[in-house]
Order: sequence, then structure tokens, then C-alpha cells
Amino acid sequence: MQSPEHAAVGAVVSAVALVPLVDAFSPPALAVLWGYGVALSVFVDLDHFLLARLLSGDWSHLRSTLRRGRGAFVDQAGTFRGLEMERRRHLSHHALGGVLVGGLALVSAPLAVFTAVVLYTHVLCDLLRDNELV
Repeated sequence: MQSPEHAAVGAVVSAVALVPLVDAFSPPALAVLWGYGVALSVFVDLDHFLLARLLSGDWSHLRSTLRRGRGAFVDQAGTFRGLEMERRRHLSHHALGGVLVGGLALVSAPLAVFTAVVLYTHVLCDLLRDNELV
């Protein structure tokens, strides 16, 4: 999925995932958590640049994206041209997501579960799109 689509799905999923947390967090904290969920839904894809660096041996894909500015978020086709990332990009989400959720579990179980739900939804959306189901 593209970044705007992930943001839209992340906004809805974050709102729903916060419902069971209304007694655990203050309204301002819930608002911050919602923003965190939306941001996480989009910016988890930054791990693709680390993967591209490992596969290509340089940061050219990141440099190219940074030069494109806003276009990097709304026109992502070709960002990783020439690299075989289809299978690996999901692996990087799982690996980094597991570390993030595990670390957060040491600090706050509700925050860790919230993060896991947001990341699960992100990967599920990617898989649905990759398999042409949405």
C-alpha cells in the first residue's frame, strides 16, 4: 500500500485499538497514542531503506527519495527499482516490529499490544494488496 492509504487505515485501526484503553490513559495520552499509531502505520516503511542499503551496498535509494520530497509519499513506484524486496520487506517489518513490541512490553503492556495491532494491520494490508485482494 501507499503511504496515504496506510495513514488512513492506521487512523481507523488506532482509534478502534484505543477503545479498550480509555480507562488506562488520560484523554491527552490517548490523543498522543492515536497520533503515534497513525505515524507508525506510515513510517514503519522506513525499514525498507535499511533493507535497500543491505541489498545494494549504498544509500542511493534513500538519497533519491529525499531529493523527490513530497513525491516520495504520494508516488512511491520505482523507489526500490532494481532490488528484489518483495519477500524481504515483510520480513524486515516482522523483525523490527518484534523488537519494538518486545521492548515496549518491558515498559507498558498496553502500549506494546497497541503497537502490535497497528503493525499487524500494516503488514496485513500490504499482503492483501500484494495478493491483489484490495
